Amino acid sequence: MKIVLLGYMASGKTIIASKLSEKLMIKHVDLDEYISKIENLSILEIFKLKGEITFRLLENKYLKELLTKKGDFIISVGGGTPCYANNMDIILKYSTSVFLKASIDTIYNRIINEKDKRPLVKNIDNDKLKEFIAKHLFERSQFYNKAEYINKVDDKSIIEIVNELSLINM
Repeated sequence: MKIVLLGYMASGKTIIASKLSEKLMIKHVDLDEYISKIENLSILEIFKLKGEITFRLLENKYLKELLTKKGDFIISVGGGTPCYANNMDIILKYSTSVFLKASIDTIYNRIINEKDKRPLVKNIDNDKLKEFIAKHLFERSQFYNKAEYINKVDDKSIIEIVNELSLINM
């Protein structure tokens, strides 16, 4: 069993995957952390030194590597992962996919104070951030909505979301 949690940045993919892995007693792999460890660079450093295209190629390579490995685990992927290099098709073929759907306001409120940690919004003015999120989310939603399951995360606790996901017949 392989479960992939996907969604826009700050939708809770990593924390939900971590807690769900504890509940289901299977391993959690964060794709960004996996890439960073193998490449010996942070995601910010990869973006800065090698560019987004190289990052997206690495992301595709390591996603395929993980999804074709033996064993059960939950993978949390970056917000852009499903949108590049046929990654969503790969996710659908090799795993059970769950879109953690967060509203624009929820995303904005979660990232406004941690922009420096997020390469795609790091240099966007605060007064333009909500508009950027709305546009970006609209562009990416065609990929996210292909997921087998959609779980709305607004106004829910981590425990509530984990409990809902653990009931899905994966």
